[in-house]
Amino acid sequence: MTQKFEQKQGYTIIQNWLAEKQMSPFNFQKETWQRFANGYSGMVIAPTGFGKTYSIFVAVLIDFLTHPEKYKAGLKLIWITPLRSLAKDLARAMQEAIDEIGMDWTVETRNGDTDPKAKARQTKKMPDILLVTPESLHLLLAQKDNHKFFKNLKCVAVDEWHELLSSKRGVMVELALAKLQFDIPQLRIWGITATIGNVDQALDVLLPNATKRTKIVAKEKKKIEIVSVFPKEVELLPWAGHLGGKLVDEVVGIILNSTSTLVFTNTRSQSEMWYQLLLDAHPDFAGQIALHHGSIDSQLREWVEDNLNSGVLKAVVATSSLDLGVDFKPVDTVIQIGSSKGVARFMQRAGRSGHSPFETSKIYFVPTHSLELVEAAALKEAVKNRVIENREPFILAYDVLVQFIVTCALGGGFFPEDMKSIIKSTYSFADLSDDEWMWCLLFITQGGKTGKNYEEFHKVIKTEEGKYIVAKRKIGMLHRMNIGAIVSDSMLRVKFLSGGYIGMIEEYFISKLKKGDKFVLAGRVLEYAMLKEMTVYVKSSSGKAITPSWLGGRLPLSTNLSFFLRKKLADSLSPNSKEKELQFLHPLLINQNEKSHIPKEDEFLVEQIKTREGYHLFFYPFEGRLVHEVMAGLMAYRISKLYPISFSMAMNDYGFELFSDQEILLNEDDLHKILSKDHLMEDVISSVNATEMAKRKFRDIAVISGMVMQTLPGRQINNRSLQSSSGIIFSVLEEYDPENLLLRQTYNEVFNQQLEEVRLRAAFDRISKSKIVYKFSNQFTPLSFPIKVDSLRQSLSSEDLGTRIRKMQERNLTKKTKKKL
Repeated sequence: MTQKFEQKQGYTIIQNWLAEKQMSPFNFQKETWQRFANGYSGMVIAPTGFGKTYSIFVAVLIDFLTHPEKYKAGLKLIWITPLRSLAKDLARAMQEAIDEIGMDWTVETRNGDTDPKAKARQTKKMPDILLVTPESLHLLLAQKDNHKFFKNLKCVAVDEWHELLSSKRGVMVELALAKLQFDIPQLRIWGITATIGNVDQALDVLLPNATKRTKIVAKEKKKIEIVSVFPKEVELLPWAGHLGGKLVDEVVGIILNSTSTLVFTNTRSQSEMWYQLLLDAHPDFAGQIALHHGSIDSQLREWVEDNLNSGVLKAVVATSSLDLGVDFKPVDTVIQIGSSKGVARFMQRAGRSGHSPFETSKIYFVPTHSLELVEAAALKEAVKNRVIENREPFILAYDVLVQFIVTCALGGGFFPEDMKSIIKSTYSFADLSDDEWMWCLLFITQGGKTGKNYEEFHKVIKTEEGKYIVAKRKIGMLHRMNIGAIVSDSMLRVKFLSGGYIGMIEEYFISKLKKGDKFVLAGRVLEYAMLKEMTVYVKSSSGKAITPSWLGGRLPLSTNLSFFLRKKLADSLSPNSKEKELQFLHPLLINQNEKSHIPKEDEFLVEQIKTREGYHLFFYPFEGRLVHEVMAGLMAYRISKLYPISFSMAMNDYGFELFSDQEILLNEDDLHKILSKDHLMEDVISSVNATEMAKRKFRDIAVISGMVMQTLPGRQINNRSLQSSSGIIFSVLEEYDPENLLLRQTYNEVFNQQLEEVRLRAAFDRISKSKIVYKFSNQFTPLSFPIKVDSLRQSLSSEDLGTRIRKMQERNLTKKTKKKL
């Protein structure tokens, strides 16, 4: 930092404020303040707890305090956050700082939780700093006189950019920034991100055209201590889901020995289950622990956040709803239940503890089955080597684009050449062709080639002077109600018959219930009474109840974690291995090696196992459940081309099973053929119903693009109706407009997201270079057993499942004993 900058009035005021608080800025913060003062846009990369927020927020304050004449009344800083809860916490911290410094600025939030009266007040007079979500920023752009909001805007900050980058919400941010930059050329744009694998690309996406841009990386590193929680004994035949529950007493002990603890699960159903487990194991936790996930009433979530922040709560069981930078100072311990599925997510969650800069973040890893301890060892290695996943940006999301164009037409209108240059200035749409642009204009004015006769698709009109506007009030109202890029499965409100709102539940789950059935939500046992107008009415109850499962609950295993998992397993029997996890698992690993094999890094293991139930073929790519689902279908298809046979399939993150009641005739030559990377995607398309997958995917694209409305005045369209309406449109486009860009996007998303084409090709490329190890057995191995259990889980109740598993384990043990005799 230059001496000249340090002598500026604004910097002196901030230095005095920090000195009063006995604080001093980090070098990366001071560097950001100076670069901002010099007119730069940029991105700040720093670990959790080191004050990334203050690097940009304070930069704006210093600039104002130094040059107050440059700042006029009204909105000066827009702060974009991915989560509403994050906005609330940040707004409170910013207002406190401003008040302490002695400025008269006001900080407010604007999102779906904001009171309508507050929104109306903001529309008349904006605060100095406004914290918004991507959706609420687009809603501001959809207001006709929106220029009055932004005319004195100096900076836009994008918080947690790594979270938004690889989603359609990130594309919404790109488009909004491009529009604001076009209207305000001197606008400075800054991003804040945790460490990710593709930082330079993240900067390119955020600031594709900035002439003065900078990347500021904090030299400080966050220390993370990872502690594995071990069961009392190792299971030779592990299975998913039950071990975590057996470790509940250990988890209770960790919570009791900590000041405040966050217990992270990957799914809402798992969080509900663990909340109950903790209360059952330690009844004194009643009133001291709470539950936090996206389906719980927002007021209850706010209560949980406030009481966690004040130190009232001893522990909170949460999902990713508390992943991001909400600063809960009392939290000194984090517990991860089961696999985090990714290195970045694990580090992010670890950073919730020891939030002060030089405190060590402590995270306990609680396995849900024994083999996950290998994953714990893999995570330690990845964290040690700072190997973190990339966040790949969305390219050419036409559904988001046409929604944005209608938003701009609604917000005062646009001239096509200006709008085209705005759109092409973004990273996402830099390669948009002239033909594609003309298609977009035809789509918003006539609904494309097939929409000419359907007036509801004629949303935008062209005026005599060539300006595109939305003229009909009803179209504008419906568009505003449906702005956004998150299409969830239809959510139903859950209320007591006596009054009182509890939270949200997915329609598909409720459709399976009968009157009198009990389920758990927000930590309460509820009895289903009736469904009326998108509201589920319930009574308070007790006793045994179903834990809801939410669609999309299973996270994919990341590529980086897969790599370290294979590496750790390959070295697991090395005499030089010092990892406690691998030493603990030694009996299981020896058992796997004796019954079958432990694949080295340059090997690929396939097991064929014959049992009294039939014939099982197990493959172990260690590429995650989603990739394995595609691979299982492909292997079944390729074997069926060799000779007629039908299979049922099961998979987990480590491998997959093909099961048949007829003998699987497969020699080593056949195995090499079916694992070939030749004609890979053609065979994948043949093995799955790509058209049906595309039809389901098109539902989301139809909603985002505005072809189908999810929200209408006073009601939300249910999932079945959405699927039906979008399915009809999909079929019409397939037949009469096959070149439709939304159709092309649909198939691209099926290939890139559901079929994971890039990762699938990489996996088969690796397999083609590996030695294939083909093993036969008449009993399940430690690697195969959890996959087999997953297949049984779909058809048996939890009690029946436990009984069946015990019998299978005993049978395996009996076979082993006989073999020794």
